[in-house]
Amino acid sequence: MNVQEAVARILKLEGVEWIACFPSNELIEAAAKEGIRTLMFRHERGALMAADGYSRMNDREKFGVVITQGGPGSENSMGGIAQAFADNVPILYLPGGPALSQYAVRPNFSPVRTYQSVSKHGEVIYQPNQVANVMRRAFHNLRNGRPGPVIVEIPSDVGTQEIPEDALAYNPPKRMPQGPSAGAVKDAVELLLNANKPVIWSGMGVMMSQATEELKELAELTEIPVYCTMPGKSSFDERHPLALGAGSSATTLPARRWLQESDVLFAVGSSMTRTSYGQPIPGGKVIIHNVESIEDINKDFSVDVGLPGDSKLTLQDVIEGVKSQLGESGRKGKSSVASEIADLKSQWLSQWSPLLNSEDVPINTYRVIGELERCLNKTNSVVTHDAGAPRDTILPFYTATVPHSYIGWGKTTHLGYGIPLMIGAKLAKPDRFCLNFMGDGAFGMSGLDIETSVRGGAPITTIVLNNGGMATYPGGYPTAAELFGTTHMTGDYAKIAEGLGAVGITVTQPGEVGPALRKAQELNADGKSVLLDVHTNLEAARSNFA
Repeated sequence: MNVQEAVARILKLEGVEWIACFPSNELIEAAAKEGIRTLMFRHERGALMAADGYSRMNDREKFGVVITQGGPGSENSMGGIAQAFADNVPILYLPGGPALSQYAVRPNFSPVRTYQSVSKHGEVIYQPNQVANVMRRAFHNLRNGRPGPVIVEIPSDVGTQEIPEDALAYNPPKRMPQGPSAGAVKDAVELLLNANKPVIWSGMGVMMSQATEELKELAELTEIPVYCTMPGKSSFDERHPLALGAGSSATTLPARRWLQESDVLFAVGSSMTRTSYGQPIPGGKVIIHNVESIEDINKDFSVDVGLPGDSKLTLQDVIEGVKSQLGESGRKGKSSVASEIADLKSQWLSQWSPLLNSEDVPINTYRVIGELERCLNKTNSVVTHDAGAPRDTILPFYTATVPHSYIGWGKTTHLGYGIPLMIGAKLAKPDRFCLNFMGDGAFGMSGLDIETSVRGGAPITTIVLNNGGMATYPGGYPTAAELFGTTHMTGDYAKIAEGLGAVGITVTQPGEVGPALRKAQELNADGKSVLLDVHTNLEAARSNFA
């Protein structure tokens, strides 16, 4: 067999079921011969974004894999790689590369060399006998340490070189979770139990390590409320009395209050990266920080107790420490925290209820979110936002329930991410209703992949907020808008969806939103992708307490 066939064989051994690809690479054919499904996207970026969605849903047990050609194919892949890197999502990217004789000759493009700043690990297969070792290191890095994109570049002339069968001695590497030291756990427990107003800050690592039950147990034992980061949204059931909600730059009143007033903050499964797309943490707090990658501890914040390691193992250790101090039932039901949260939540929602139930025409964006709350089966749905206004309007108000019932993303914010992300999520969880909430600006970046969802048998629903403008910037660039209409855009997105093989539904009245959502769920169940072209306003209000 040749190098490409050997790589495909290893992918099969690793249990890879499908590969996102575009447009030309002989590795696609080699993978198909191994029985691995190959799904062609409309752009390299979309292929990577779908792999991202698939990986997020699978908690490091399965990984999204992408094949593109070298040169322009790998050059076009930057956005998807950068987004996965920013959000710490493990994906495997297999681009072609220039022939070895031309590798250092300008302007030939090396993905591994060029994308070092947005990938966790990257290698070039220079010789056929390297295949097994390179692929072993690739999957080891996917399973262990900080999650992120892994790149294996195959030069065009190396891919066709022969490799002897006996050189393909490959054993899939295992996940090797590690826990923090006993002394650090003891210190953390002491700080938590002696705090006046502690808070738990839950990140995506809680889901990646399948530690949501442990998080719930710790919260209940200690009566400490839980805030979820944007990537961590759905790591703690927001129906729980101790749930503060989640946040981007917008969040709930209970979350804002606890993040501002707490004296001890316990971050679990979070990089705690400072970002304008997350909630600020005021100075002066005692911080306990659990994260898989020790290099994230003390990165952006001064940490009092570091708990490097797997979130599940860490939480189990902390729970045991709490029980040794407080007994098996801990402080469960012995504080007024839940009632304080309920009062704040009621106060906050009463202020937003007029918008969530608005009868205005054009339809208010928050009315659409209110209907999502009322119409979806939240334990059997996967919802995501797109960048900009859709993110900051929906994230505080949509109730996440079971793990991965909501996919929050965006330490960097690539418009159009939601459509391919949901295709990947649907391929991971075909029995779930998968919905993307996006603006008309974002649709222009990935709208053609509606056709990919149709062709690929991954029926999703996309809501397009058709408000004729870049809604993130209402009132922005007034001169450019007045003289040249710079931020104005138009489109019949339902008609476009019909042309791509999906069902397009135009919604112009508030009372039509709920029935359209129910129809979309029926159509998705019948295998049909749906786009709801909802004519909305340019809503400027955000729950950001500015």
